[in-house]
Amino acid sequence: MAEPKARLRVFRGTEEAGDFQTYDVETYPGMVVLDAIHDIQAKQSPDLAVRWNCKAGRCGSCSAEINGKPRLLCMTRMSAFPEGEPITVTPMRAFPIIKDLVTDVSWNFEMAKKIPPFKPRPRDADGHWRMQQMDIDRIQEFRKCIECFLCQDVCHVVRDHQKKEVFSGPRFLIHLATLDMHPLDTLDRRDMIKKDFGVGYCNITKCCTEVCPEHITITDNGIIPLKERVADDHYDPVRWLLRKFTGNPRPNKVPAQPTEAGKTADVSGTHRVDGGHGNKGKA
Repeated sequence: MAEPKARLRVFRGTEEAGDFQTYDVETYPGMVVLDAIHDIQAKQSPDLAVRWNCKAGRCGSCSAEINGKPRLLCMTRMSAFPEGEPITVTPMRAFPIIKDLVTDVSWNFEMAKKIPPFKPRPRDADGHWRMQQMDIDRIQEFRKCIECFLCQDVCHVVRDHQKKEVFSGPRFLIHLATLDMHPLDTLDRRDMIKKDFGVGYCNITKCCTEVCPEHITITDNGIIPLKERVADDHYDPVRWLLRKFTGNPRPNKVPAQPTEAGKTADVSGTHRVDGGHGNKGKA
């Protein structure tokens, strides 16, 4: 008995020129789209370029768009699509195409370098730090980010309006929210969040939350509270007076300065300047 087949329309080309090629692949139970791409590489087009690494939804390398929706190739089952209908696989549209399904995501790593790293207050007299569990629970979900950049890809400010020079995108607003909400951190990054990372450009459409493979509630739990905190500091009349007379509306925080690209090092151990994944897997 012949194995059932699926038809894939895969983008082939570069930033300058490209087109779709159609491939038929044999399917099997549990098959994911990345398996189908590997089948095409092995049997039909060995020069098909795709970035991948763990094939377990942990590295964030195999990000692409499937039928127009940003997804991880390794976490998208072939059985999720209607039989007989072609599955269209394209590179992330928000970033320049290197070849086929591989995009240049280096802008994200450059943006990461601009974030001043975690700077904790001194330890207590007994050598320990003490925090409330509720404060830890609030930021714990943000640390699940695998930096797949699907939220960056779907964000219309980055994708459609190309505001990369003034807007960091949801991934880095979440990282900034993690730092701002951390009970031990001593740096005040809110001026930078407003001016350099462009939090005001986000109009909370929640599309980033919808595509997150780690199910992080990016908008409601991260970006909206961050926008509220920035608005309090810059537009609350009492804080405005504090800023007017002291230069800092939050005296317990030291105003942060933009870091020099390439020279940041996060002592928290949760954020590397290369985004945490080095070369982002195999291409």
